[in-house]
Amino acid sequence: MMDLVESPEGKYILDRLRIELPVQFHYHNTNHTLDVYRSAASIAKQENINEADTQLLLLAALYHDSGYLKSVKDHELASCHIAREALPLFGYDQDYIERVCTLIMATQLPQQPTTLLEQIICDADLDYLGRQDFIPTGNKLLKEMQALGLGDNINDWDKTQISFLQSHHYFTPTSLKNRKPKKQENLRDLQTKTSIAEMNTATTKRSIITDTLYAVVGILFCGFALKSFLIPNAFFDGGVTGISLLIHELYHVNIAYVIILANIPFIIMGAMQVNKTFAIRTMMAIIGLALCLLYLPYPDKITSDKLLVSIFGGVFMGTGIGLAIRGGCALDGIEVLALYTGKRISFTISEIILGINVIIFLIAALEVGFITSLYSIITYYTASRMINFVIEGLEEYTGVTIISGQNALIKEMLVKQLSRGITVYKGERGFLKESFDVSHPVDIVFTVVTRLELRRLRNMVHEIDPKAFIFTSIIKEAAGGVLKRRARH
Repeated sequence: MMDLVESPEGKYILDRLRIELPVQFHYHNTNHTLDVYRSAASIAKQENINEADTQLLLLAALYHDSGYLKSVKDHELASCHIAREALPLFGYDQDYIERVCTLIMATQLPQQPTTLLEQIICDADLDYLGRQDFIPTGNKLLKEMQALGLGDNINDWDKTQISFLQSHHYFTPTSLKNRKPKKQENLRDLQTKTSIAEMNTATTKRSIITDTLYAVVGILFCGFALKSFLIPNAFFDGGVTGISLLIHELYHVNIAYVIILANIPFIIMGAMQVNKTFAIRTMMAIIGLALCLLYLPYPDKITSDKLLVSIFGGVFMGTGIGLAIRGGCALDGIEVLALYTGKRISFTISEIILGINVIIFLIAALEVGFITSLYSIITYYTASRMINFVIEGLEEYTGVTIISGQNALIKEMLVKQLSRGITVYKGERGFLKESFDVSHPVDIVFTVVTRLELRRLRNMVHEIDPKAFIFTSIIKEAAGGVLKRRARH
């Protein structure tokens, strides 16, 4: 059987496709034409098509997308027009050419072939749907559609692909056997990818809403603490807020403007030390706090009792700052300064923050009064504890290490009754003063629980082994494994 690719009529149309097709045809080009040609030849051989019909089929495969030389719309009709113009030059009669055109028109979507040859060319045209190269080939089609102004974004494209795969079906027994299983696998992979993308999008939207809600409520709490407790009683706090309150008290500048100006340097540091998103969120939060201080009608003065002001001013301030941190921003730039400074000197971040606050409260003691400064330290301490409580929550994780001769029962209890994940270290116990040379192998059990579960765990361990050695440690960050879900921050 003659290879039509090397024939004059084959070289004619392939050369035209190579030379005349615009570069934006990333899919409907010579490579696709040859792919359909080879697929049609393979299917025809497995379907036992005779030589004459195979030649007819392969000629149609070579010309089936030649219409893109003239038009994107109704390219099948344009392909038939080119075939009717070109094939007489190579000795083909009109009846044979019309049979070629009938096969070409069968590839028009939606495919509705009526003969076996039409089924073969339809299956060959979309053979890639059931192959390993489905994704890269589909991406070429997307790139072409985008170049022609017909494409969409990649997520919509995946949905389009899913819809097309669901509606498409192969016709020949050969393609049903060789291509349908992989096509179904490609469909499942796309559906999984799309489902994950949709879940991630939904999660991102929920996260944005949650972050915004945390930040707004945090701003409202901070505004309440400042306007109703601290400012009317000339109290202070630590950090940038304390500096702003001190400037307001000494120079009587509006606190809203002072807070914005005082935080600008730290926002710039935040962009450099953390990221720009954090800096933008922080700037918006601080502007929001300033607007609340300017325009919201907070109660002017809840109480004049210094102890109540120092405690509850700190409670509301700490709650607000903690909620803002859970929302991914900061209402006080002091920790950013500490992070920036800590890279240049040998002190820890906590030591730097403490040093800055000591300076603030010393200045407050000299300028405003020693008693007020002492009460303000209570405010700062209360706010600090509330920040930790709001961020960590009641479910602050605690690491528990258990050393016991009854470790098998303890492991079973932790896993089956408390539904905790465990890690087991191999160790030795013994080494007593009177028998230092005597030791025994032992499993050291480690697990992570919330502090609400800690008392129950201790009681259950001591029921199994009253002599069990237990020690705990606070875990600041824990994720993954067998852990209960907790609020994101």
